[in-house]
Amino acid sequence: MSLAPPFTAETAQKKVKAAQDLWNTQNPENVAKAYTPNTIWRNRDCFLSGTAEITQFLVEKWQKEKNYNHPSFPSLRLRKELFAFSSHRIAVQFWYEYQDSHDGLKWKRCYGLEDWTYADEDGGKMRKRQMSGNDVEIGEEGRWFGEGVDVNAVEIGEEHW
Repeated sequence: MSLAPPFTAETAQKKVKAAQDLWNTQNPENVAKAYTPNTIWRNRDCFLSGTAEITQFLVEKWQKEKNYNHPSFPSLRLRKELFAFSSHRIAVQFWYEYQDSHDGLKWKRCYGLEDWTYADEDGGKMRKRQMSGNDVEIGEEGRWFGEGVDVNAVEIGEEHW
């Protein structure tokens, strides 16, 4: 089954989970391969273009966000869920927890929304990504995605969607 546009409900859902799995590798070079060479991004307050800028951004992001996907904590992962889709666009909600290396390794949860636009050419790679996210400080007791937890099985209440 092709995950290139135009999307159906089934292929959009599979595309979201494939993106989730790819991001959870925390391999900037491989993640960047999912985007067109001339891709444009807005990630919070950063405006980026091209896979070289995306790769460098991801290197720096994952240097700051510790234990987000650490080998000792294989359950610490990003979770993405399909929010809406059309033939060439997908909107997702996401959540992940990490320790902030710029803030004394405090645990934080990032909540956010992404809007993805796909190209007709380039095998259906993502042409545009816009991300809005907020980080909320949490204590160890407030974590959802602790050791041994399957992030896809965690119940996330409507108040967090």
